[in-house]
Amino acid sequence: MDADAGPGAVDRGDFIAAMRRAAATVTVVTTAGPEGRLGLTVSAMCSVSADPPSLLVGIHGGSPVAAAIVCNRCFAVNLLDASQREISEIFAGGATEARRDHLASTAWRGLATGAPALDAAVSIFDCRLAARHIFGTHHLFIGLVVAVDYGERKPLIHHNRHYCGLIPQAQSTDFPESESALGALGWGL
Repeated sequence: MDADAGPGAVDRGDFIAAMRRAAATVTVVTTAGPEGRLGLTVSAMCSVSADPPSLLVGIHGGSPVAAAIVCNRCFAVNLLDASQREISEIFAGGATEARRDHLASTAWRGLATGAPALDAAVSIFDCRLAARHIFGTHHLFIGLVVAVDYGERKPLIHHNRHYCGLIPQAQSTDFPESESALGALGWGL
C-alpha cells in the first residue's frame, strides 16, 4: 500500500473487521475527582515505557469518561479477571446509572490518585495523567503509573466480538522462561 495514500485509504468497515481479530485484555478504566467517579470498558490499552512506568489508553472523545479524565487528571486501568464478563458488559453499555451503582459497591476501593480500583482485578495500574493527544475520534491518554497491584488471576480476553479466557499451552523448551533469558535475546522485557 502507498504510504502517501492519506486518510481514508482503507475502508472503515475493513479496518474494524481486521481489528476485531486482535485479541485484547478487557479493561475497565476509571477516574474520580471533581468531574465525578466514572468508568468505561476499554480494549485500547498498552504499555508505553518502563522508564518511566507509563501506559496509554484510547477513549472515544464523546465519552464522559474522557472529559472526566482531563478534569480529574488521573485514571486507573483495571484488567478484568476471566470471571468478570458481567462487569465488562456493565461498563461497556450505555446505562450510566448501572455504572455509577457498580462503582458505589464494595467491590471498588480508592487508590492514591483517587481513581477506583476493582479489588478482584488481575492487575491495577494507578495513573496520573501525563499527556493527552487527540487523534481522529479518540483521546489518547498517557498515564504515569504511580502504583500497581496484581495477582495470579487469569485475564478476560475479547476477540472477534466474543469473550474468552486463556487456554494453557504446553511449555516449550525452545522458548526462554526467565526475564533474564528474554533480555539476553534482546527482547527488552
